[in-house]
Amino acid sequence: MILRLVVRTAALAVAATAVVFAATELLPGDAGQLRTPGRASAEDIARERERLGLDRPAAVRYLDWLYGVVRGDLGRSLSGGRPVAALFAERLPATAVLAAASAAVTALLTAAALGVTYLRGGRGGSAATGLAAVPQPVHAAVLGAVFAGLLGWLPAVSLLPPGASPLTEPEVLVLPALTLALPSAAFATALLRGALGDALRRPHVTDARLRGLPAPLVLRRHVLPFLYVPALQVTALLAGGLVAGTALVETVFGYPGTGQLLVSAVAVRDVPVVQAAALLPAVVLLLGMLLADLAAHRTASAPHATRGTSTAVPQNAGGSL
Repeated sequence: MILRLVVRTAALAVAATAVVFAATELLPGDAGQLRTPGRASAEDIARERERLGLDRPAAVRYLDWLYGVVRGDLGRSLSGGRPVAALFAERLPATAVLAAASAAVTALLTAAALGVTYLRGGRGGSAATGLAAVPQPVHAAVLGAVFAGLLGWLPAVSLLPPGASPLTEPEVLVLPALTLALPSAAFATALLRGALGDALRRPHVTDARLRGLPAPLVLRRHVLPFLYVPALQVTALLAGGLVAGTALVETVFGYPGTGQLLVSAVAVRDVPVVQAAALLPAVVLLLGMLLADLAAHRTASAPHATRGTSTAVPQNAGGSL
């Protein structure tokens, strides 16, 4: 089973590289055309495309790129000639800090929303569904207008000095992190609300509540074990979504991360940079799903007596009643 999960993840990763490469092939124009003057002849454009290696068949270029990715070589930028890995090494720490801050805020908001749903017996949650449907640019516009424009509490642009860490100026993280976290938390709440409702309707949970056990104790012992695997799967989905969402957020707020690098690379058709930036969230998502599936497999294959106290509670409680 574990081997099958690993092989499936590897196959999906290869499929992701094919999709990313195909998407870059669909971009109008290429670096050879954009880097030549407007009145360049066809021969000049052909020479530039040959110099950049863009004249080779697409299948050959894809296989070369895939072989490089497997070896850890992401190629060189068509704009400056620098290794793509070096470009990402400069930008990735800032994106990682932003994604971690967004994940922390997402976890807090999701826990609070599910806590309210739990206290209400699994009812409610329509607000989360509506909030999850709001496009991310709307969240960015509203948060920026309120906290930066109206109240003036936060900077409207999250600029950083060259080489500076966002941790030295944490206020620049607030608006981008909230923009990523609000729809993510709403999405996670909408997905986990059903699992929470199913857990609350289980006989042993109903029995524990009828016996007057404190709500935090019922939640910790009898409800949370049933949310463990769904929460891991939702976390894996959100991890890829948070990394992918940084492209828009970093562009809107001027935050110097990999998302902003992706946008600038698309503008000049710097294909190796675009491919690496687009592949990153797919890899994060696939690795997260693999870990979630492995955890689910471990939970399902655990001995019956060690899967938690939920199976023993209804019998004991039923006898006492």
